[in-house]
Amino acid sequence: MAQKDRLDQIRQLVRTEKKVSVNDLSEQFGVTPETIRRDLEKLEGEGLAVRTYGGAVFSQTEPIEKIDYDQRSMTNVDEKRAIAQLVVPMIPHGTRLGCDASSTVMETLNSLREREDLLVLTNSARVIRELDKTRFGVLSTGGRVNRQSYSMQGGVAKTMLQEYHLDLVLVSCRGLSREGGVFDSHELETDVKRALIERGNRVILLADHTKFGRVAFVKLTDLDQVHMLVTDRKPDEEWLQLFALHGVEVVYPQ
Repeated sequence: MAQKDRLDQIRQLVRTEKKVSVNDLSEQFGVTPETIRRDLEKLEGEGLAVRTYGGAVFSQTEPIEKIDYDQRSMTNVDEKRAIAQLVVPMIPHGTRLGCDASSTVMETLNSLREREDLLVLTNSARVIRELDKTRFGVLSTGGRVNRQSYSMQGGVAKTMLQEYHLDLVLVSCRGLSREGGVFDSHELETDVKRALIERGNRVILLADHTKFGRVAFVKLTDLDQVHMLVTDRKPDEEWLQLFALHGVEVVYPQ
């Protein structure tokens, strides 16, 4: 059976059954479990399914790239706070810190608001608006404002970033794939995140457990470009081996 036909049938099963199993689909279609996992990643990228341990479930929500910042900031709040608590002690005195416009990074900056010794360079319009009374210094990339994500994007933002060298960069993502690396959902936003990563001496990726095994619209970077991953719970052994292979230090609550 051609991949296109198999995918069409799996789409229909996800819609009707609401839940599918990798092993069951592998047996039904006569392909390997790894092939089915790749199929389910494609459906997740379409927003049709959400991958789970051993399978996937029907997604009854909008694809995450269509969810605005305010909605995202209210999801997985405990996980974001757990990540922020781990990151804060890692930031040395006098750090020149590059930050994207994600809600997870915003949570971290909220926890750093009393630090006078930091200089933060960001494309987040939310940081400029809401953290105006913080004690750390703030530099804005400028650029065209995306009102949905409260981020500044485009050539102006990327050009401005080229003028600076950053000690540390904090970025988040929409998905982590074992095969493909780190993914995000918006091309213009991803362009700025890549520019941040390029200017950073050290890159820390902030990703809660729901991002594992997900594929979004745009590839952000390879795992080789990430120095540390901070997450809210211990990944399984397969993930830990993958991160070790790529030289990524993994930090999670003990």
